[in-house]
Parts: sequence; C-alpha cells; structure tokens
Amino acid sequence: MGHVDEHSYAHENERPQEQRPGHAHSHLSHHHSPEEKKRQLNRLSRVIGHLQHVKRMIEEDQDCADVLMQLSATRSALTGLGKEIINEHITHCITHAVQDGDMEAIEEFQKAIEKFC
Repeated sequence: MGHVDEHSYAHENERPQEQRPGHAHSHLSHHHSPEEKKRQLNRLSRVIGHLQHVKRMIEEDQDCADVLMQLSATRSALTGLGKEIINEHITHCITHAVQDGDMEAIEEFQKAIEKFC
C-alpha cells in the first residue's frame, strides 16, 4: 500500500459532518502531512534564528538602520510562512469543510485570515 497522505486519509475516513453533532471539522481531524509540517517548522526555525540575531544586534548596540532592515526581513519571512499555511489550509482543510458543509470551520478560517492580515 503506498504512501498515504495523513490529511486525506483522516478526511476520507470520517463520518459526514451531520453525523458528528457538536464536533467542528477544524477541531476533529486537523492533520497535516509530515513533509509539510517539517517544511513549515524548518522555515519557523530560520525565523527564530533570525530574531535571535536581531536580539544580539540590539544587545551589541549595532546600527539602528541595520536592525530595522533585519526586522523587516524577519517580518517578511513570517508573512511568507503565514501565506504558505493559508494556502495549505485552503487546499486541504477548507476544501473538505466545504464538501462536508462545515460552515463553522469556514467562518473560523475567515476570522483567522482577518487577524493575520
């Protein structure tokens, strides 16, 4: 049996939304592929390293303009990670929520996007 995407497997093997009263789609089976998770965690680790560098720059009284440039790069990296997470969530979780008629999951995601932007 070849590689099975955990996210797809979870959605294909759950009962339809109307048979799961009280359970929102997004809370019950929110799984991501190990590869996607690893890629996102690696990106986040790089951002954390970058922030640690910015902290050292401030501790060492480095030029404020340089610190601001590094902060800008860090913010851009975080925004890029956020966009990647949004795209992945739409592709998998929201697609399944629409198929299941799970309006709560869709509304939660809309609120999350509003806060992100």
